[in-house]
Amino acid sequence: MHTKAFWPTPRRLGYHMNWIGLIAATVVCFWALVAVIGPMLSPYPPGEIVDFDYYGPISAKLWMGSDYLGRDIFSRVLMGARYTVGISLAAVCLACISGVVLGMTAAVVGGWLDTGLSRFLDALNSIPSKLFGLVMVAAIGSSIPVLIVLLGVIYTPGAYRFARALAVNINTMDFVTVARARGERTGYLVTREILPNITGPVLADLGLRFVFIVLLLSGLSFLGLGVQPPNADWGSLVRENIGGLPFGAPAVLMPSLAIASLTISVNLLIDNLPVKIRDRSE
Repeated sequence: MHTKAFWPTPRRLGYHMNWIGLIAATVVCFWALVAVIGPMLSPYPPGEIVDFDYYGPISAKLWMGSDYLGRDIFSRVLMGARYTVGISLAAVCLACISGVVLGMTAAVVGGWLDTGLSRFLDALNSIPSKLFGLVMVAAIGSSIPVLIVLLGVIYTPGAYRFARALAVNINTMDFVTVARARGERTGYLVTREILPNITGPVLADLGLRFVFIVLLLSGLSFLGLGVQPPNADWGSLVRENIGGLPFGAPAVLMPSLAIASLTISVNLLIDNLPVKIRDRSE
């Protein structure tokens, strides 16, 4: 007699992911791992000149060729991952945490707090992100803490609007009305009633904003206002070696491919999230 397995399978748990999502998750995890341990695996110090020929080709000695000074691009891409992924992750966490907390609080409290926060953040959101970033970096100066705070501030209004829209819908449901009738305070309503019901969509939104921040950071670095020498993120590597583009030099192509692989993989991962994360109604 056949007996039915009593433990639930991943598909029954709702965490089944298709092969596109698995590949995307693998690429994202790879770059996250590189950001942590990549510099320890680099064959050469990032600033050391190891090739007497500039824009050298791919070889057994230089896996991604050399840059405009003869430095190993493979080592510099590994080091650049730490700045690109690290700064972007810190900034997106800052933006989403502040935006979600403010959005849920505004939805629950309402009144003048909701109106004032919404109008202020709408005004901030109306400023083009690249223009705002260029002006602030030019005025304050570029450093890693400044970049993290600046990128977090730029993307807080969008996270606020997204979280508030979700929280407003949840706030009208019966279980929130019952909790409010029991005399529960705003902190309880936000953390125990609203937040658990919007976590899935918020995580998906966090991934999307991470992509935007990576692209904006790379754009600022390409313009010379992002990560400053001797440090370099992927956008800085593209800017440094843009002169090799007519020659098809790996020095300019490899950092570009790194940016593309990370951003595309995060987008594909978001599109193929498991059902229980993607859809809060499951």
